[in-house]
Amino acid sequence: MISSVLILVVTASCHQARQAPPMPQAIPVTAVAVHTQPAIYYQFYPGTIKALNVVQLHGDVSGYITGIFFKDGQLVEKGQKLYEIDRQQYEAAYQQAQANLQVAEANLERARQDAQRYQELNQKNAIAKQTLDHALSDLRSAEAQVAAARANVNQVATNLKYSRIVAPFTGIIGISQVKLGSLVTPGQTLLNTISSYDPMAVDFQVDQKEIPYFSDLLAHAAAHRADSTFMIQLADGSLYPEPATISVIDRAVDPQTGTITVRLLVPNKHNLLRDGMNCNVRVAHHLPTSTILVPQVAVTEQLGEYFVYVVQGDSVVQRKIKLSYPIGDQYVVQDGLAPGEMVVTQGTQRLRQGAHVILSTSPATPARQATSR
Repeated sequence: MISSVLILVVTASCHQARQAPPMPQAIPVTAVAVHTQPAIYYQFYPGTIKALNVVQLHGDVSGYITGIFFKDGQLVEKGQKLYEIDRQQYEAAYQQAQANLQVAEANLERARQDAQRYQELNQKNAIAKQTLDHALSDLRSAEAQVAAARANVNQVATNLKYSRIVAPFTGIIGISQVKLGSLVTPGQTLLNTISSYDPMAVDFQVDQKEIPYFSDLLAHAAAHRADSTFMIQLADGSLYPEPATISVIDRAVDPQTGTITVRLLVPNKHNLLRDGMNCNVRVAHHLPTSTILVPQVAVTEQLGEYFVYVVQGDSVVQRKIKLSYPIGDQYVVQDGLAPGEMVVTQGTQRLRQGAHVILSTSPATPARQATSR
């Protein structure tokens, strides 16, 4: 009887040993197919809005402000009268200088007539030689007095001109730094500042490695004049409605920073942009139709390297990829994936190399151009 029990135990053990181990449970995942499509990637650069022309207005004559002919912050036209400095005083000085010139010219005419008369008498030996010499000396003195009077007229006329300050170009004038009755010292007293407003310049710095790219944009500036390659993001985060165009790249790279200045021009008909404003320049990079994009949720990072799980049959393999720019909720893939391959987007936390999966594909969405935010 004991022998029979042993035989049954041994038989049961051998039967269990011959049973295959249980298969690992498949993990449900969601996957999408990698595809190519055109894409736009935006880069942002800190910039400064500047007026193309800025002039500080100083007084060139001394005196007191006797007239202000504008409102602070208004648009002024080229040649428009802005300030007057003791205008009546300089007008009186000009009239006095003109009168002195007329007196000098009258004295010159009399000296010329006397000299001519004495020369005729001298030819007849009717006068002493000394009398003629005195007449000729008086003529030269009268001529010098006329020259000095004319020079004085020119100087006083210049002062009269500078006593009235006009706008050197059409632009926006600032807040006046002087009031009626303020004393003006020539070359020192700042009266105001005027700046042009349409168009405005936007200056920003780019790395010297980007010079070829921006040089190409400059060479084809006409083709980008109406598109949104360059847009201005204001300090409140909103986009200025008018696109900018590239105007010039500076002549040299700053050796301290390794950057070079690029200047854009942007319309400013409504004077929304002001000289000195800070902004961000948004530059659009148009990527080709062969660009491969992968959802960001499919990518995992390990020690600075990036991986995705690629579906192969009923299992997955972990593959290292090389990424470029983030565009919206996707990454641009530089290397590691091919169009048509399936990458896991949901369920990656439970996966490992060679894990068995049950595939559930994401609903197909219409293809559209990817754009970074």
